[in-house]
Amino acid sequence: MSLPETYLTYPHRAYGMDQKRYDWRTCGARPPIAWPQGRTLAAMIVVPIEHHMLNPTGKPFKHPGAMVTPYPDLRHYTTRDYGLRVGVFRILKELKTAGLKAVFPINAALLQRARPLVDAILADGHEIAAHGLDTDHIHWGGLDLDVETKWVAATRAAFTAAGLHPRVWMSPARQQSFATLDVIAAGGFDVCLDWEHDSVPVAMRTDAGMVSAVPLSSELDDRLLLGDRRQTEDEWVDQILEAARYMTSEAPRYGGQVLGFSLTPYIAGQPFRIAALRRLLGALADDGAVWSASASEIADAANAS
Repeated sequence: MSLPETYLTYPHRAYGMDQKRYDWRTCGARPPIAWPQGRTLAAMIVVPIEHHMLNPTGKPFKHPGAMVTPYPDLRHYTTRDYGLRVGVFRILKELKTAGLKAVFPINAALLQRARPLVDAILADGHEIAAHGLDTDHIHWGGLDLDVETKWVAATRAAFTAAGLHPRVWMSPARQQSFATLDVIAAGGFDVCLDWEHDSVPVAMRTDAGMVSAVPLSSELDDRLLLGDRRQTEDEWVDQILEAARYMTSEAPRYGGQVLGFSLTPYIAGQPFRIAALRRLLGALADDGAVWSASASEIADAANAS
C-alpha cells in the first residue's frame, strides 16, 4: 500500500528553518560582534534558583530536577533544598573570590520563601532573571494561550511585588510553547535564555517586539554532565575551558561569541566539587579574552555592535 501524496506535505516548510522567529544563516554570514574592552568571549554563568515540590503533577512532563521515587521522595527533595540553603552560598563565595558576574533565574515561588538568598544575590551585584512560577508550571505546545498569559503575568506581578524588575526570562525546564516568546515580550521581557541555536545572541521576532536570545549551552550543564552522564568534575571543568579556548580561537574569523553554562546549586555547590568549581572560575577570571557579563549586558552589547 502506497502512502497518499499528502503525507509528505508540510505547509511550514521553507528555506532554512521552518519558523519565522529568526532568519536562517551560517556562522560565517553574520556580522562579527565586538565585546567591550577588546574581549572576544562573553562568559555568561547561569545559576538557576528553582522551587521543587514533593508532589509535582509531572504534566506535561517532569522537570529534569523533579522528584524520582514514590511520594514522599525526601532524598531528592532535601538535596534540592540543600542547594538553596548551602550550595548556592558556596557558589556565591567562589564567584566573589574570582570577581565574576552571574545570572540567577529565580522561580517566582521563591521570591518570598528565600528572600535572604535573593538579597545576597543582589548584594553581590549579580543579575536576577525571571524563571517562571515554579518547576511544575512548564510551558509547552499544548498549553492554552490564556493560561500561559496568566502564568507570565503572575510571574511579573510576583517580581514587581518583590521590588524586582528583570528584563531576562528563562522558562522552567527551558521549555517553551509556540507562543512563549510573544507572551514574555508582551510581559516586558526582552532577553531570553531558552534558545541555543547559535553561539551569539539572536534577535527573535515576536508580536510585541524583538527578544534577544542569548545562548545557554545545555551540553555544558553541570546537572547533565555530572549527574546524568556521570562524568568526573575534572572532565566537566576541562570541557568548559576547552570550549572557551576553542571559541576564542574562532574570534578572528567569526567575531565575539558567548560561552553560557549553568551552575546548579545542588550539583555544583556540593563540597567535593568546590575545588573543581574554583579551578573553573579562576581560569575564566584569569583569561584576558573573557568578558564576564550578565545576560542583559551581553544582549545590549550585541545589539549595539
